[in-house]
Amino acid sequence: MDRHLMIDRGACAGHGLCYGAAPEIVDCDDQGDPVVVADPLPESLLDRAGSLVRGCPERALTLRVSEGHN
Repeated sequence: MDRHLMIDRGACAGHGLCYGAAPEIVDCDDQGDPVVVADPLPESLLDRAGSLVRGCPERALTLRVSEGHN
């Protein structure tokens, strides 16, 4: 299974809570916008990513799980 953290840039208000809370998953670009740096997400970061999704005040983060390709 591949796990990906998705950012809805249209919904994101740039609070920075995600990259402040988990820089090993999300960082910011030169404009201060969040950028996923752990893609695909390793299983070891899945709980932490779930916390980011639940903590996003704009609901701009989602987790997507898909079948891996061999």
